Amino acid sequence: MNEQNGDEAPVLVRTRRGVGHLTLHRPRAINALDLDMIRRLSLALDRWEHDGDIDAVLLDGAGDRGFCAGGDVRALYDMVVEGRVDEVHAFFREEYALDHRIATYPKPVVAIADGITMGGGIGLAGHARIRLVTERSRLAMPETRIGFTPDVGGSWLLSRAPGRLGEYLALTGGTMDAADALYAGFADHLVPAAHLPALSEALQNRADPSTPTELVLLFDETPEPSRLQAARPWIDDAFAADDVRGILGRLRDRPEPEARETADLLEASAPLAVAVTLEAVRRARALPSLRAALAQEYGLVLWFATSQPDLREGIRAQLVDKDRSPSWTPRRHEDVSPDLVDEAFAFVPAPPLWG
Repeated sequence: MNEQNGDEAPVLVRTRRGVGHLTLHRPRAINALDLDMIRRLSLALDRWEHDGDIDAVLLDGAGDRGFCAGGDVRALYDMVVEGRVDEVHAFFREEYALDHRIATYPKPVVAIADGITMGGGIGLAGHARIRLVTERSRLAMPETRIGFTPDVGGSWLLSRAPGRLGEYLALTGGTMDAADALYAGFADHLVPAAHLPALSEALQNRADPSTPTELVLLFDETPEPSRLQAARPWIDDAFAADDVRGILGRLRDRPEPEARETADLLEASAPLAVAVTLEAVRRARALPSLRAALAQEYGLVLWFATSQPDLREGIRAQLVDKDRSPSWTPRRHEDVSPDLVDEAFAFVPAPPLWG
């Protein structure tokens, strides 16, 4: 049964044979997430939590290109430029509440991160109880490329990746394929895209085995070796340095071409965003929960959105004017003072995230 107003709704909500099925439905925008979609998803989860006829939730995206390209950053740009601070607060508060709700939902949430899954898409799929990728999956937290920092619980996931992969993925915005996502802890199972319709049908026709996890295992395949795992020696060495300048120095000293290419990428990234993100991932390792990591991220994103020029400049360069030539403030990594990074973490947002 389709519970929304026709097939043009940005989120399709259906129920069938004990499964609540949520489909992000903005395929032309690779299902970029806006506040209306967040509220529709939250409302469906509210309704199904105490519905005895719903045993599990299936979360996927419409179209061939991806599950979710992230939050609607162009809409965020308009909010920031026009000074609509209350709307900025509302977007992040409600998005993070939804991410945490998925993580703690009492019924199994099966998320299919097929195709492009970035930023806000990681927030939806990365915290589900059962997280699936396909051979088409491309996962990333690319926020530093627009002068921002990984959020939606991304710092929590990144901080728990093996070795120093968290720092590497956070600072570079590097893309993971299915094998990488499984190795880094962003996914649980690889299911070939061709098998997704059969998996959906199996979830609805539960027989034996009956639990969602058991059913997923019927379609699970072993991935190819992870390229990130193979790169651990130079990644772990370089990204263990104390600060960004130290990381750059170690990357330049490594013999691997990939290490030097990574140094070039970092040199072009927003210096302030890179420095704050490095500290965020390392602080997240000591935090007790996803809830605490989301609270840390909330303060950081509002600090960037309300007091720093880089977020606006990064979105402008990438998505508005598309000149790919951002002018960062500060311009160089060596110009980012420790006091400025401390200021980011000392920022107290109002209203608070959990209030």
